[in-house]
Amino acid sequence: MSKTREVIVRSGFRGLRYVDGRLDQVLEPGRYELPKRRYPGQRVPAVDVVFVDLRERELNIKGQEILTADKVAVRVNIITHFRVVDPVAAMERVADYVDRVYSDVQLAARRSLASMTLEAILTNRNQLSEDILRDVEGVSAGYGVEIIRADVKDLVFPGNLQDVMNRVLTAQRLAEAQMVEARTKADREALEATSKAHAERVAAQGRVESTRLAAEADAEAKRIRAEAEVDALRRLAAAAEAYAEHPALLRLRELETLGALGANAAARLYIGFDKHVPAE
Repeated sequence: MSKTREVIVRSGFRGLRYVDGRLDQVLEPGRYELPKRRYPGQRVPAVDVVFVDLRERELNIKGQEILTADKVAVRVNIITHFRVVDPVAAMERVADYVDRVYSDVQLAARRSLASMTLEAILTNRNQLSEDILRDVEGVSAGYGVEIIRADVKDLVFPGNLQDVMNRVLTAQRLAEAQMVEARTKADREALEATSKAHAERVAAQGRVESTRLAAEADAEAKRIRAEAEVDALRRLAAAAEAYAEHPALLRLRELETLGALGANAAARLYIGFDKHVPAE
């Protein structure tokens, strides 16, 4: 309980005024008078003022030894920047908000590091810091604290770092090389099988098309021959009908044929005459 008649809350702080142990008021920066006994025997409430610092503060979390996802022990130092944004929650919901920030960041760092490989940690510290901040900021808001930053300051490795990295990287590179080789072989075999199937399909289509064209050509030739024979027979029939109706045309045709044969020196003509046998 304050023994003075007044209390001053400085800038950057808030005062939590407790009356007889109960939270009564949040005091903004300024001067405040405390209750005083005006006459002997008067009962004066017990008033306490608890000051809460709202300024940004730094918390150094040192020497946290954690196993990474690939079972490498890492000792990490983390610098955390935070500030109180709700003084009532910070004082009422947890026993000591600074200790709570320390433990929450520590646990968040353990969870994040345990999910990352050594190479990922070394090549991307920012990702580690972002993971820790994202993990803890929601929790800290529940007791009135804002986590501003949670930066990984130092990473300490047991033994020779190069030996550790060489073992990790060698194993990783070997696994990656085997995976690439297997994938390349599978892709090559798949490509060869596809090419072969395509070539066979094209050849089969060519054979089918060739057979079809040959069959169509043969059918067309037969059709033309048949039409020519039919036409020739039709012409012969027409000529025979004309000769039957006009015998003189047939005789004229014979004479034309004889004339054509007579013009050929190699032709031989044999003409037979009817023999008349005398009557007895």
